[in-house]
Amino acid sequence: MKKFFAILLAAALLLTAAVSFADEELTHIKYSKSQGPYTELFEAAIIPILEAQGYTFEVVETSELLVADQQLQAGEVQVNVEQHTAYANNFNANNNGDLTPISVIPTVPAGIYSVNHASLDEVGKGFTVAIPNDASNTARCLAILQKIGWIKLDENVDISAVTVDDVVENPYELELIEQKSLTIPAAIQDYDYAAITGSVVYNAGIDGSTALANEDVLPHLILQVVVKAENVDAPWAKAIVAAYHSKEFKEYLDKENAPDGAWRGLWWIPEELFADLAE
Repeated sequence: MKKFFAILLAAALLLTAAVSFADEELTHIKYSKSQGPYTELFEAAIIPILEAQGYTFEVVETSELLVADQQLQAGEVQVNVEQHTAYANNFNANNNGDLTPISVIPTVPAGIYSVNHASLDEVGKGFTVAIPNDASNTARCLAILQKIGWIKLDENVDISAVTVDDVVENPYELELIEQKSLTIPAAIQDYDYAAITGSVVYNAGIDGSTALANEDVLPHLILQVVVKAENVDAPWAKAIVAAYHSKEFKEYLDKENAPDGAWRGLWWIPEELFADLAE
């Protein structure tokens, strides 16, 4: 009987080791895709680099980023490239998650847009400004309004967590109207100005070059490659990170992010992304 249980234990250990090895050596990667340009960039530029190394990919389409994160947390997909650190941290806090950013990637900045005014100089008393109503994007758009001098925020509050209640100066007596990010472009004609996040600008087909002002992208708002904590050191995860930092990806962006390229200058590129590449 002792021999029997010893054999069972050995078999279980071998099976566990085999599963761990299989996870470690994973070459077929499932990734989530919701609305936005980030996965499209991943598909256009990063997947080809990795396919040349023997990796294969399978897309799992979702309706929204929250669902994508739920899939990632459940292990139904391995990677997501559609969120910034602030969003991942918020998901983890509210869902007992362990989603972990492992590399910055190009980001589309939020900006101020208008179909009713040609410049920021036309701002006047009582003008209406639409801003997103979700916490991280509310804060980033309020930061833009402070950057252009329209409001002043309480300096004692973390800039990543400010709300409209933290506006301490509003010389133009602007009416700041919060609504869902995705609905702002369709209603833009109803406002004097609108603060719109980058992915929403892209999804709505708005020309990013028409922005009257863009944000200074803060570290917690830079888009990231995100995986579960247990996969941070997996070879396939490191391969994805390496592809984003590669010479091939830089050459792609140099060409396609030019004003006459496929992306028409949409991307803001973190300096650290290609810092290790020789000039």
